[in-house]
Amino acid sequence: MKTPSELFQEQHRIDKRIVLKATNLSVSMGSDQLLEHLTVEIQAGDFVGLLGPNGAGKTTLLKVFLGLFPPADGDVEVLGQPVHRGHRKIGYVPQKIHLEQDTPLTARDLVGLGLDGHLYGFALPTKRRRDRITEALAAVDALSYQHAAVGQLSGGQQQRLLIAQALVSRPEIMLLDEPLANLDIKSANEIVQLLGRLGKTRNLAIVLVAHDVNPLLGVMNKVLYLARGRGAMGPVNDIIQSEVLSRLYGYDVEVLRVKGRIIVVGGQETKGTVEDLTGCLHCDGQEQTAP
Repeated sequence: MKTPSELFQEQHRIDKRIVLKATNLSVSMGSDQLLEHLTVEIQAGDFVGLLGPNGAGKTTLLKVFLGLFPPADGDVEVLGQPVHRGHRKIGYVPQKIHLEQDTPLTARDLVGLGLDGHLYGFALPTKRRRDRITEALAAVDALSYQHAAVGQLSGGQQQRLLIAQALVSRPEIMLLDEPLANLDIKSANEIVQLLGRLGKTRNLAIVLVAHDVNPLLGVMNKVLYLARGRGAMGPVNDIIQSEVLSRLYGYDVEVLRVKGRIIVVGGQETKGTVEDLTGCLHCDGQEQTAP
């Protein structure tokens, strides 16, 4: 008998339909124009790195895709329908959630909130619910600590559980807001490889906000780069190049490739600094996001 993963692959092997689309999208916050005339098309199976400096609107764009923040102009479609709040086919992993050591939740409890955390009261322990939680935990290799208190787990283990929580509703799109933040190099690499595997085996469209493109190079097939209200999307080598980033930033930016890593040499406004492509060519301010 075929596993759910094998059945899913068989059913969706040639499925490359557009699952997330924004047309001529503009986003404002008060008098600030965060994004202007952005057009995005994301297909089933795409792994998109969402990059850009602090304040570029990366988190706010995720909120627009989630139906939590209305655009000033333009259209957003999820699976061919106008975006709306609470879409069950979108799995969302927010920025790092701080879990106290004495948080009275087990790993299974936390994952189960992805099914019914929006409802009042306690969920009934049905077989269907138990099976879905077990399936999600297995998908992120977390069955070995499914009964552990979440506050006692490492940052990497907690991140796996948040991914499982997003997976438990069996979404077709996953939006992740800086899931690699505060993780050590080994844990971050493991999370990237896990997401790459999930994207392929489930044909998930994945949009991941990151400050460093380098950990994603082996798994992502597209980049959506935001800067100064503008955006560019396409294959990594088409977008992460001097001409494109210079156009987005409005001044000279040089992109170097050294020993498999991408490095950016900034222009005047970065005071000649040289750094890894963290999407943070000038990081004086904080990311401005929708409330």
